Amino acid sequence: MSRILDREFYAQDAPAVARALLGATLVRQLDGARLSGTIVEIEAYSTPHDLASHGYAKRTARNLPMWNAPGHAYVYLIYGMYWLLNIVCEPVDHPAAVLIRAIEPREGLPVMAANRAGQPQRRWTSGPGRLARALAVDERDNRADMTTAAAGLWVEEAARVPDERVRSGPRVGLGSRVLEPWRSMPWRWWVAWVADNPYVST
Repeated sequence: MSRILDREFYAQDAPAVARALLGATLVRQLDGARLSGTIVEIEAYSTPHDLASHGYAKRTARNLPMWNAPGHAYVYLIYGMYWLLNIVCEPVDHPAAVLIRAIEPREGLPVMAANRAGQPQRRWTSGPGRLARALAVDERDNRADMTTAAAGLWVEEAARVPDERVRSGPRVGLGSRVLEPWRSMPWRWWVAWVADNPYVST
């Protein structure tokens, strides 16, 4: 097992954390099985002025984990059916997080296949809702400390992906209330191992 990324790593600005997480390994320990994948797509949500961030509004029962110590999971439900896995960044009481949008499966493929029954492998984890289902991430993982292996969910360090293999652009699926410059902020990064990476969701 490679080194688990620590709280100091996540205490950086969310955009810096997001870029650095590309190529790192997301790990899920599930019923004794190790599931993992290379992070290939990610978004950052930072600063109290970011209109796209849940932390822009007041604290609520839903977004409260964003004010916690960096390195904790922030898992929430969208459309009443999809859980999304975020990792809290930046200092306590400065709400920020990164959304893991896609991973390239590496370990535990039989379990992922069962969790994504009927789907081809390229659709197991090519999107934040899909990867949460593949890894069985749900509300029970909300606020999990991802800087240790105790909760069964963490990220292991890896060599930095070279800049020439990284692309960036605006974040995906922003609501109409998100105005400029936040709508066009290039805070989504993805890995271009090949011209058309099948695990990048868009």
